[in-house]
Amino acid sequence: MEAKEAVRALLDRLPDDCSVADILYHLYVLQAVERGQAEVTAKRTIPHEEVETALRQKWLRGAEG
Repeated sequence: MEAKEAVRALLDRLPDDCSVADILYHLYVLQAVERGQAEVTAKRTIPHEEVETALRQKWLRGAEG
């Protein structure tokens, strides 16, 4: 979907009384999701198990200190 189409679709989904801040937030989320999808497509992701292991090790080191 082209950027202008995505913005139009977003505006159509938002309530008529939304603020500019609401619109900007939703545009930010839309961009973040698109960026994440591009990362997945490019296979630039970290497996869940690897992230879980790294976080557990970090938390355990923090608990010891």
